[in-house]
Amino acid sequence: MEITNSSWFQPPTLLLTGIPGLEDVQIWFCIPLCIMYLIALLGNCTILFVIKTTSILHEPQYIFLSMLAATDVGLSVSTLPTVMNVFLLNHRDIEFHSCLTQMFFIHTFSSMESAILLAMAFDRFVAIRNPLHYTVVLTPPRIIRMGLAVVVRGVVLMVPLPILLKRLPFCKGVILSHCYCYHPDIMKLACGPVRVNIIYGLSLVLCSFGVDSVLIVISYILILKTVLGIASGDGKLKALNTCVSHIFTVFIFYVPLIVLALIHRFGTFASPLLHVTMANLFLFLTPVLNPLVYSLKTKQIRSAVCKIFNVWGNLLK
Repeated sequence: MEITNSSWFQPPTLLLTGIPGLEDVQIWFCIPLCIMYLIALLGNCTILFVIKTTSILHEPQYIFLSMLAATDVGLSVSTLPTVMNVFLLNHRDIEFHSCLTQMFFIHTFSSMESAILLAMAFDRFVAIRNPLHYTVVLTPPRIIRMGLAVVVRGVVLMVPLPILLKRLPFCKGVILSHCYCYHPDIMKLACGPVRVNIIYGLSLVLCSFGVDSVLIVISYILILKTVLGIASGDGKLKALNTCVSHIFTVFIFYVPLIVLALIHRFGTFASPLLHVTMANLFLFLTPVLNPLVYSLKTKQIRSAVCKIFNVWGNLLK
């Protein structure tokens, strides 16, 4: 049967979704959303500035943290225009190619963040397992290569996503489930064969997020094994304390990501409010909490931030 021109097309615009059933009052959600964006952008930019300007923080642990902060800034900037348009101006339209571009950056930065969390787990493993060889293993050139590998992997893995979507016809509708563009969400609107998209999407998840999470777990199993072998109780506590911030960061990144992926794969009858809640947790939780966690938990970061604010305070007097 020949497919008619009216059913074989790429829509010029798609419609984003705010909070189902609360469209009339969702403008009031702008205040907390703006606060969260402000915390995410200012917090992560502050960490970047502090690490760059404080010489004692030019160590592998903090260089990886700066990479994480830069990735969180990228993720926040990628989603800021559409989220504010939907909640503040109630402008739900987004041009199809703009949607694909936003989707590419969201998934790329997410993949980069996962890889950076793995690098940070490796950093903690080396620091606890072989502290005397820490600076020998994690040299500046090696860290630069790891950072480049993170970027290249993210870009190369995510480039096929918009290309595979562009080849599909879209005739099931134009309404997305979130206030930003997400690959499984866009794919649901296609009425052509999406088998390749599904296989590649699943392979992508397994080869990037799946492999990263497994290696992170293995790293912490080895770290725990090393810590248990430390005779001193204070030594065990000190070693574990250096990992607390990173463990929390891994948790708040992977849990919303896994739940959101499961909802899109298997939650056909899930409440739209659940979709929105998990989508926004995935969007805001990590960029907002990471700078707060590391600023409060890491003494060196906290001290450097306090010194900078004291200097600014004295200049303003």
